[in-house]
Amino acid sequence: MQRPSIVPIAELVEEPYSSVICYPKLNNEELTRRVAELEGLGVTAVEFSGGASAFGVRVPLLGKGFAGVVVVGYIKGQRVALKILRVDAERPDLLHEARMLCKANTVNVGPQLVGASRNFLLTQLIEGDHLPNWLRRQKEKRVVQKVLGEILEQCWLLDEMGLDHGELSNAPKHIIVDNNQKPWLIDFESASDSRKPSNVTAVCNFLFSGTGKVAQLISEILGKRNKNEIMLDLKVYRQQGCRENFEKIVDSCLR
Repeated sequence: MQRPSIVPIAELVEEPYSSVICYPKLNNEELTRRVAELEGLGVTAVEFSGGASAFGVRVPLLGKGFAGVVVVGYIKGQRVALKILRVDAERPDLLHEARMLCKANTVNVGPQLVGASRNFLLTQLIEGDHLPNWLRRQKEKRVVQKVLGEILEQCWLLDEMGLDHGELSNAPKHIIVDNNQKPWLIDFESASDSRKPSNVTAVCNFLFSGTGKVAQLISEILGKRNKNEIMLDLKVYRQQGCRENFEKIVDSCLR
């Protein structure tokens, strides 16, 4: 992993940093607009660090996805997560994601929204590891049960408020466990408050009922789950998503 580089905002017009601000195709006019946009958000510097990489970029990143790349930004001396919209992204802006995250924040789900504009999203920086990597290191059953229980609870809160995350049926990069063993749902770019929420169902399928690596790791730590019982409880919950039916799911998944 490369050493972190903290770059003042005025120097972002220089390579290799400009290739990140306008990833994956540099455009000088767009670069000028984006740097001004960052200044308007109060960003004073950007830190290039992390274990992710992107084609043609010679500095480390926190993350890269279909819609954007993620680095560390500085606002008033504080480190925050800074998501940068790819210039070739299909979505027009990051404002929808900001609205969805803001709604999730009202029930204490997701990193706190710090600021947003067309091309940038600033949120609380969560330092930890993605759930699959965390599970490979953490083998204490009670700790894993606690973290998975908190994930289910957050999904219940989203279901209750009518917000569907949209990416939890296959979420290896959408759940981070921080250094205090607290799980966080991240990346609300596909979230919606206009479709029926299925967060509990989606995350249970991912964590307990599927055949992927995460479900296998959980089975190794907690013991084999009764998938038929889980599927039956999920069916009842889909018909009536009350708290009592949710708690039956928690019991069948974690007991």
